[in-house]
Amino acid sequence: MATAQAASAAFYRQLGRMYGMYTGGFLAFIIFVAALEWGGLQFGIERAGLNRIIGYCFVFFTLAVYAVIGVATRTAQVSEYYVAGRRVPAFYNGMATGADWMSAASFVGMAGSLFLQGYDGIAWVLGWTGGFVLVSILVGPYLRKFGAYTVPDFLAFRYGGNFARFLGVIVLVCCSFTYVTAQIYGTGLIAQRFLDMDLGLAVFVGLVGILLCAMLGGMRAVTWTQIAQYIVLIVAYLTPIIYLSYKRYGLPIPELTYGQAIQEIAAREQQLVREGLAVLCTPENCAAGTLKTHIQPFTTWTPLNFFGIIMCMMVGTASLPHILMRYFTTPSVREARVSVGWSLFFIFLLYFSAPAYAAFSKLEVYTNIIGNHINTLQPWVFTWGVHDGLISICGKAASSLQAVRDACAAIPGHTGIIRFQDFAINTDVIVLSTPEIAGLPYVISGLVAAGGLAAALSTADGLLLAIANALSHDIYYKMIQPLRPVGRYTVVVVILAVIVGSVVWFLRGVAGPYGIGVELRWVILGLGALPPLVVLPFWFGMNDVTKRLTVARVLLLYVAACSAALASTRPSDILAMVGWAFSLAMAGNFPAITMGIWWKRTTTTGAICGIIAGWGICLFYLVTTRYFPQFGVTWAGMTSLLNPETGRPLIDLTAMMAPNSKWVDQWPALASNPMANRVGWFDLNNINCGLLGMPLGFLVIYVVSLMTKPPSSEMMAYIDEIRKPRGRTVLEEKTT
Repeated sequence: MATAQAASAAFYRQLGRMYGMYTGGFLAFIIFVAALEWGGLQFGIERAGLNRIIGYCFVFFTLAVYAVIGVATRTAQVSEYYVAGRRVPAFYNGMATGADWMSAASFVGMAGSLFLQGYDGIAWVLGWTGGFVLVSILVGPYLRKFGAYTVPDFLAFRYGGNFARFLGVIVLVCCSFTYVTAQIYGTGLIAQRFLDMDLGLAVFVGLVGILLCAMLGGMRAVTWTQIAQYIVLIVAYLTPIIYLSYKRYGLPIPELTYGQAIQEIAAREQQLVREGLAVLCTPENCAAGTLKTHIQPFTTWTPLNFFGIIMCMMVGTASLPHILMRYFTTPSVREARVSVGWSLFFIFLLYFSAPAYAAFSKLEVYTNIIGNHINTLQPWVFTWGVHDGLISICGKAASSLQAVRDACAAIPGHTGIIRFQDFAINTDVIVLSTPEIAGLPYVISGLVAAGGLAAALSTADGLLLAIANALSHDIYYKMIQPLRPVGRYTVVVVILAVIVGSVVWFLRGVAGPYGIGVELRWVILGLGALPPLVVLPFWFGMNDVTKRLTVARVLLLYVAACSAALASTRPSDILAMVGWAFSLAMAGNFPAITMGIWWKRTTTTGAICGIIAGWGICLFYLVTTRYFPQFGVTWAGMTSLLNPETGRPLIDLTAMMAPNSKWVDQWPALASNPMANRVGWFDLNNINCGLLGMPLGFLVIYVVSLMTKPPSSEMMAYIDEIRKPRGRTVLEEKTT
């Protein structure tokens, strides 16, 4: 025991030295790039070229560091690949969980939503922070005590048989795939801006960084890489607002100066209305382009949707497989519980600062853009505007000064002064563009880009690993491998045929909109066939462990490629996609997991029926309201959502569903379709579809369990054992 404790203490000290040196090296790199920018300006180097060099330095240096860590921590051991050997200390696991958690939605999207939604945006912060309380109290330590590799592992053992495992995999893949698509889109957005490339190509550049981190070392590589990524993202997030806080108020603590910024925003909003530069949103008129005051509640979301977001994000946090997996890596149940506390602390550092970030950004926009002449616009506006209209002025993409002049000149009576309704910025670029909006040195813009990249990569690593591990461990190893050879190969051939058919169908469907010609289709199919062709000659000479890890790595590659392909189609904004993932996890996982831990009477049939009912209704509501709103209106009794300020319908369904309407025959509905995301039941936004699925799941599990035979006394004894803080791990073989 004493020897083990001494070894653990030595390992802990070694980690401290390693990451201390890494942090010092990263700060030195920032100073070096700052000196490079200053020196370049002194020697008269063109600003645009210098900025590009700085962007490349930050992006490629950080990617290189993550790749080195990933390669250095590669492993061929099953326990290391799936759960990092269950030896990650609570402090460092908390930091890794913070990075895993603080995705592109937190880093890039959340402050943008607070910027545009004001008070209503705080729902995301409250929900995501409170979720870790549920993880600590209801789920995390008990799954660690169980000793699983994946969440479907727990479902299979608790509810007996592979059908519950299969349903768990379906829910995991669905919610994680939705979530990882948002992260890869975030990496593409950053690479597009700072490497000056097309979004379709940029998402695949970000994909390379993700695969280098996760593919060779699994959870072991991802864990140590995520710790490094957390250091980058938290430094990158706090630096601009500390700088702005000191610059504007003389105090480098933005959380304390946040109140002053809010007061200035309120005063500026009143000034804009008085000067005719903005139209105030009122119950009589709250059309698009009107000013919603920053501190006014329920202007973006109705009270039902506001508190629904809090609930869905909170419960979804305690249901997401890639977060729950993080607590499988700690040495003990106690360390898992302590790790949740550290996770909450590291996440708090960013979330406590997000409202201040949004306030400082909005104040800079109100001061430097709104109320100023279009001739005073800075070059950064056009740099962002040229990329798919991420910034638009006077209703047109701000791709150049001349484009802005022409757009504003087309508006009768426009004087050239930018009004509130003239300026529109995508929520996903608020954080990335704030240093440029405030006129800060470009080195800070590069730092923020590196932070956003770290946030997106860290979460994408964890999500892809969760998907690949579930497919390789739960589907291949637990369900396919035990079959007889004939059955095994038949199942594999059928799965491959379905995958190939789906890929061919997808490529045929996207040939027009996304520019995939006939020749490129064959190239993509050829690249997709390459990994199996490379693996096949060595397959029959591999042992079982090597086969498991090979399958996991190949599946990781395929899932990542599919996610990147979907992300390149720009399915929605980052925060919306993340919200969908949380609701799907909430409806599919939470009832079955919590009832399985806390109600011994829960039966297999009850859990299976509950998962199908809860997850099914949530998925139906989400898919129908987003992609098939015409079906929802005609056959499912859906109506238009209401404007939270005026109480009137957001869209005129009579006109939209008229036979001559161009929207009625658009199947599936594109993002530009006015009905997409604007119809539903009970005025419930589809982000909150978990509010339909979770109660139904609990109800079905309860009712069906009472109607069916109780679990065995042995299973009830296992449940009692899971709840004990100390004692043996239920699945002892999982710890070896």
